Amino acid sequence: MSADPKGLGALFDAHTDAEFKTRDIEATMATMSDRPHVTHVPTMTGGAGRDAVRRFYDTWFIGHWPEDTVVTPISRTVGETQIVDELMIDFTHDCEMPALLPGVKPTGRRVTIPFVVVVGFEDGRIAFERIYWDQASMLAQLGLLDATKLPVSGAEQAARLLDPDLPSNTLIPKT
Repeated sequence: MSADPKGLGALFDAHTDAEFKTRDIEATMATMSDRPHVTHVPTMTGGAGRDAVRRFYDTWFIGHWPEDTVVTPISRTVGETQIVDELMIDFTHDCEMPALLPGVKPTGRRVTIPFVVVVGFEDGRIAFERIYWDQASMLAQLGLLDATKLPVSGAEQAARLLDPDLPSNTLIPKT
């Protein structure tokens, strides 16, 4: 038996291809249910309902990513009605990104950050997306948060995720 008998992963891959590769709002929306909702948890951006989600994608998400954005899959868990993707996203912050960094002007700095996307499905379409990332790490990498004064890590969290042999516990004070 296939690990994804309903093809949920293929549908979500078509959705993200439309968002990031072809930047096609119609193809993106074609993957979604009649009443989808999207929430970028750290920034509370997204929308609920087809019109609001379309407006969000069209106004603040699709086409608002740097040209050098690379999305690297790390793991995918497939259930009966949802999938969970763990991803690494790399980009140079050279354009405004209202969905992730509302009100922040481009810094020109490089970001490497893990994302987790929880995607729910109903009747063969995407019903919801909940997207999580460490906003403090992103702000630290952009030079907008002083990580030396807070227990925050930057790109090293992404590096450690990809290489578990890298140091742990670096934020715990030494006694």
